[in-house]
Amino acid sequence: MSRRLPPLNALRAFEASARHASFTRASQELFVTQGAVSRHVAALEKWLGIKLFTRTQRGIELTPKGAVYFRTLRGALDQIDYGTRQLQLSPDDYTLRVKLPPTFAIRWLVPRLARFLATDRQMDVQITTSHQPVDFDREDVDACIHSGITPPAGAVSRRLFGEILLPVCSPGLLERGPPLRGPGDLAQHVLLCSLHRPQDWPTWLEAAGISHIDGNSGIKFENSALSYQAAIEGVGVVVAQRAFVEEDLRAGRLVAPLTLRAATTGAYYLAYRAEREKPMRIDRFEQWIIGEAMQIEEAIAGAELIA
Repeated sequence: MSRRLPPLNALRAFEASARHASFTRASQELFVTQGAVSRHVAALEKWLGIKLFTRTQRGIELTPKGAVYFRTLRGALDQIDYGTRQLQLSPDDYTLRVKLPPTFAIRWLVPRLARFLATDRQMDVQITTSHQPVDFDREDVDACIHSGITPPAGAVSRRLFGEILLPVCSPGLLERGPPLRGPGDLAQHVLLCSLHRPQDWPTWLEAAGISHIDGNSGIKFENSALSYQAAIEGVGVVVAQRAFVEEDLRAGRLVAPLTLRAATTGAYYLAYRAEREKPMRIDRFEQWIIGEAMQIEEAIAGAELIA
C-alpha cells in the first residue's frame, strides 16, 4: 500500500509556522521568504482540503483541525530528527567516561547506575576513581565529579549537593556499649575516618563544642567507603557524609545516635569540558544525575524534619 504524503517542503513550512505562530519567524528559520512559506501553507491546505490557519489582524492562529494536524506532524518530525541523529552517531558517542572520588562511586553512583543505563540501553559507562582533580586537557575523560569548596576552573560545572557530617555506627555497637548518648561519650569509642578527610572529625567536634577529644585519633582508612563499612561491622563510630549513608540509615545497618549535623563548606559538582556543542552522552548524564541529586537532597531534608 503506497503512502499518501503531502509535499515535504509544505509540511515543514506548516510545522514551523504553527510552532512560531508566524509566517515571518518560520521563514527566518527555514531561510526562505515569507511569501514562500505562505504559498507552501496554502498549497498544503489545498492538498488536504481543509483550512489549517485562521488569518487575523494579529497574525495567524491554528484552526481546531490544524492544531490536531500540527501535534501529529510535530511528533513525526521529532521522530525523524531523532532517528537521523542516532544514525549519525559513532560508537564512541555512546561511551561515557567519568572520573570521580572512590567513595562517591561506591556509595552513591554505583547503586544508582542501573537507573541511568535504563534511560538508553546503548550507553556504555567507563568509571575511573581517583582523589586527584581531573585534567581535561590530558585525560581521556568526558566528565568528572569534583569535591571541593569551589567547582573546578575552566569547566562547565553543576552543583549536586553539599556535605553534611554526622556520627554513625552499627546498632550492635550501641547494644554492647559503652553508651553514646552525647558528644562527650565519643571519648569511649574508636573513631573512624578517611585519610583524605582528616578535618571531618575536628569539624564535627568543634560544632559540638567538644575540645577534650582528639579528632585525629582512631583508625584511618584509605577512603571513606572503607570507614563506612568498618562502622557497619561494628569497629567504631565514623563521621559520615549524610548523602553516602542515607540508604544504610533507612535499612538499619547504621544508626545516628547523636542529633547534631554539621555542614561543611564543601560540595560535590558535576564538571565537563566547556565545548561549543555538548555531546549527547554528557547531556543525558547531566540531566539524569541532577535529578538524582535533587532527590537525595529532598530525602535528607525530609528525614531531618522527621527527626
